[in-house]
Amino acid sequence: MKNLLIKTAKRTGTIDPEKLEKFFQEHQDSTSRIDELLLRSPYFTEEEVLRLFSDTLGQEYFTEVPGSRVRPEFVEAVPAPYAQHHYIIGLGQEDKSNGKMTVVLAKPLDTDVLDNVSKMLGMPVTPALSTRAAITAVIDVAYEQRNTVVEEVAEELDAQNIDQLVDEVTASDDLLDVVNRPPVIRLVNDVLFRALQLRASDIHVHPYETKVQIRYRVDGILYDSLTLNRNVLPLITSRIKVMAGMDIAERRLAQDGRCSVRLGRREVDLRVSTVPASYGERSVLRLLDKSSSLFTLNELGLWPEDLEKFDSLLNRSHGVIFVTGPTGSGKSTTLYACLNRINSAEKNIITIEDPIEYQLEGISQIQVASKKGMTFATSLRHVLRQDPDVIMVGEVRDVETARMAIQSSLTGHLVFSTLHTNDSAGAISRLLDLGVEPYLVSSSVIGIMAQRLVRRICPNCSQEYQPSLRELREIGLGNDDNDMHHKFRYGEGCEKCFQTGYRSRTGVYELMLISEDIKDLIYRRETAGKIKKVALNDGLQTLRMDGGRKVLAGTTTIAEVLRVTQTDVI
Repeated sequence: MKNLLIKTAKRTGTIDPEKLEKFFQEHQDSTSRIDELLLRSPYFTEEEVLRLFSDTLGQEYFTEVPGSRVRPEFVEAVPAPYAQHHYIIGLGQEDKSNGKMTVVLAKPLDTDVLDNVSKMLGMPVTPALSTRAAITAVIDVAYEQRNTVVEEVAEELDAQNIDQLVDEVTASDDLLDVVNRPPVIRLVNDVLFRALQLRASDIHVHPYETKVQIRYRVDGILYDSLTLNRNVLPLITSRIKVMAGMDIAERRLAQDGRCSVRLGRREVDLRVSTVPASYGERSVLRLLDKSSSLFTLNELGLWPEDLEKFDSLLNRSHGVIFVTGPTGSGKSTTLYACLNRINSAEKNIITIEDPIEYQLEGISQIQVASKKGMTFATSLRHVLRQDPDVIMVGEVRDVETARMAIQSSLTGHLVFSTLHTNDSAGAISRLLDLGVEPYLVSSSVIGIMAQRLVRRICPNCSQEYQPSLRELREIGLGNDDNDMHHKFRYGEGCEKCFQTGYRSRTGVYELMLISEDIKDLIYRRETAGKIKKVALNDGLQTLRMDGGRKVLAGTTTIAEVLRVTQTDVI
């Protein structure tokens, strides 16, 4: 094979033949397969190697794999994780005839995989070549709307002797390596894969008296997805615990763990929590896709006027900026976007987080470890000795952390943090309730932004409709005649949004700047209602008002805004 490749290189000039010959001489003792050896080489690009094999073996080479030619038989017969792991996809002829199946692969001599695919399909296959990136792009599209084989694996698992399978719950090197794996590993892998297909943020394994319910949280809403036999619960829980490095023998105490798994080219972090419930251990897995890029401040959904005001706060040299809202309202995403906005070589930015969700380049990130005495407050005390310009404290939970964050701003630092309150004015009351002195709050806090996440209308099935006057008035619209003639939209439901009418999310925001009048109210310990009233006179747009603007813009629906916001009572 080496001589053939060198001859082809001399004939076609795809690769420098002298360089190729020298490479083979240097690696003549290697036991690796020739194609894998060349593909790992830093001297040749992946495309050069594949074109060389294409010319040598007489196989077709695709610069871009045509997605329109993907055969449905391949998608049905070959599990998606297997296709992703081995970088393979099956194509039919241009005229859609049922002739020979062409299997595009990224490793020219991967004959074992070709044989396996041929057996799965029950037909002969013809190999072709393309890069891993080109194949992965087509796989993602081809399998996006396809249901995984979770139900089939679950039935297989139910049919087997449960006792025999307990010993088979072992760690898997690769999440996508499902071939010849025990059914429990394949089941958990398929549950995870399905979650990523649906863009789920959390997976719930909920035990009941007679069943186990698998639920996915997609765009903030929980959906029942799969019902399993009650007997498989110990196996699923044990598998999850093994992956997350938890104690599988301990079933009476709550446990936390984390791990990373691979899905093709995607790296996904899992945070796992198990608690003992009345019918067995309940597990929740939080998914963090490392391959997805962080949002910029412009992509968060801030209204242009609010974005301009918020930008002005980020340019301040000192002060405290709080982002408030319930769990899962996107506070961390907003803070990361803020840090990315002001990140530069001239600024020393340090964060204190629990846990660190995403790695930010050029920023020092500290993980809180309460069991070892490294709390938010103690970490903040040490961080102040690191000569920071900007500090981000993941959450203010107690008076000590609140006081230290505020005092840090008074000594010339810009501080970002989060609070769990319903609106912007409520953050002031929360700080005072914690025990922070009013004069410290009024002199340090420069802005508070409350936020919620609303689902976006699916662009694929968006339709016009006319809401009733009562619906409009519930979100503060309908008082203007133009509102009644406006073209409102909703999602009818389609395959791309899984019949929900919504796809992805955006934020609704309430940005309160701390004016001199508000400082005076804080100093006098006035109620959140009075503070909000003054802020409204200064131009504050409440969460519901911002939601109304986004309904008019066709971004979301009235029902969504009503779901996540409260009535403005002043």
